[in-house]
Amino acid sequence: MFDTVELNNTFYRLPKVEAVARWVEQTPPGFCFTVKVSRYATHMKRLTTVADSSRRLAERVAPLAEAGRMGPWLWQLPERFHRDDDRLAAALDELPPGRHALELRHESWFREPVWELLRWHGVAAVIGHDARRPLPDVPLTARWTLVRFHYGERGRRGNYSPRELREWAARIDALRAEAEVLAYFNNDWEGFAPADAVALRGLLAHTDVGS
Repeated sequence: MFDTVELNNTFYRLPKVEAVARWVEQTPPGFCFTVKVSRYATHMKRLTTVADSSRRLAERVAPLAEAGRMGPWLWQLPERFHRDDDRLAAALDELPPGRHALELRHESWFREPVWELLRWHGVAAVIGHDARRPLPDVPLTARWTLVRFHYGERGRRGNYSPRELREWAARIDALRAEAEVLAYFNNDWEGFAPADAVALRGLLAHTDVGS
């Protein structure tokens, strides 16, 4: 049904190589895995161990790269991590080859100097949506982008209403005129994510998504 998935378990624990190899066996050619980087690197060490943490993660997910199914690396920063341009610049310099997406979650980061740093390194600024903690809009900083849906505004308990999905489909359709777009739902505690993803994909299959 889907052609991509976000691996969230890698945020909590590095997987075994054997398990990753089984993921490759269980998915079709062309399937894309977005890999969320360990919270040790983003939340505990706060981007000060990028080179070492990247190497450890790359070793564990090597079967994805070997099969051509390795998608972007997702770096999600903690909500209380305030802007630090020097630390960000040093971290970006240590990124391994591949596509990288950075999800900023404190308002202090949403400034043009930060976007310039990301553009310089070809890193995508994640478009994250959480109605409980709204943040400023994010510009395109690469030729692709990543959208993460955390919590809907008008649905029930985090679900996205049909109208919200139509609005997002229109926004994503506009983005696709300028960049490749990967989108994932993280509102999965009551099983909302699969249904919302199916609905959004259906809307995006049509050129006119309505309003």
